[in-house]
Amino acid sequence: MTSRVKLLVFLLSTAVTGLLLVLQFTNRFHLTVLTSCACEKCLSEDSLLSHRMNLSVEPFLSAKTNLSEEAFKWWQRLQNEKRDFQFFKKVVNNVFEIFPSSPNPRKPHPDSCRTCAVVGNSVNLKGSHYGQLIDFQDVVIRMNSAKIKGYEEDVGTKTTHHVMYPESAVDLHNSTHLVLFPFKIMDLEWLIKAFTTGFYGISYAPVKTKIRANKDLVMVINPAFMKYSHESWLEKKGAYPSTGFMTFVFALHICDEVHVFGFGADSDGNWSHYFELLRNKKLKTGQHPGHHEYAVLEQLANEKIIKFYKGV
Repeated sequence: MTSRVKLLVFLLSTAVTGLLLVLQFTNRFHLTVLTSCACEKCLSEDSLLSHRMNLSVEPFLSAKTNLSEEAFKWWQRLQNEKRDFQFFKKVVNNVFEIFPSSPNPRKPHPDSCRTCAVVGNSVNLKGSHYGQLIDFQDVVIRMNSAKIKGYEEDVGTKTTHHVMYPESAVDLHNSTHLVLFPFKIMDLEWLIKAFTTGFYGISYAPVKTKIRANKDLVMVINPAFMKYSHESWLEKKGAYPSTGFMTFVFALHICDEVHVFGFGADSDGNWSHYFELLRNKKLKTGQHPGHHEYAVLEQLANEKIIKFYKGV
């Protein structure tokens, strides 16, 4: 074989080897980009969510949040807030003098799968025996006046995040995140005072004067996120979403895989709770579009985007 032929063979083999290495790297790169978590199926990969999900909307208020006046005005109407945008911003600044200034939720990662249980308070949890399945998830989000003692077999015992507003507040374990859904400026004022001097204001329902919880684990939901939940997910149906539905949307933003429990009405169409006897036999969903919210959950479950456990 002449030296010229040998050189040609060498150059060709080098080019082929290089091409194979490039293809291998490209395939690995695309696999990394497409696989944002280690779950069997990641929420962030699902194109079926693309017309509703907007990951650019920050779930949490922080010291750096630049809330638009448009979003504030939408939020201001929820419970007829009279005080203006400037006063709101002043109170927010006071909040972040006490609580973490920038909550940092975990982002999807190709080496891990963060599973979440969103546990509503529907009566259909009674007798469901979902307790172990709920506790198996990495993150367990409960809400409002949810009770555990005496219901462990059906609702589990683990709570990593507890969603509330002042009128539904409960004391929390030191390891649990308090996630405040503020519906008015008073709610932000309550948060400050419930951890400091004590709150003595008046609302439409009794409010805890003080709360026992870890102030370093407090998170405050962004009013713009509440607006997004209403407009993008519920297409502006109802006056505004229920706390439960907004908690579900919140879970979609911090979890890789979402399991939903304890949502839906009883056999009479009332949204009664598993831990109390329903006294108002005409109780429905008020200003919240409960039936539409439930239909959204069913649709996502049918599309295998979430796992929805309907109970008994």
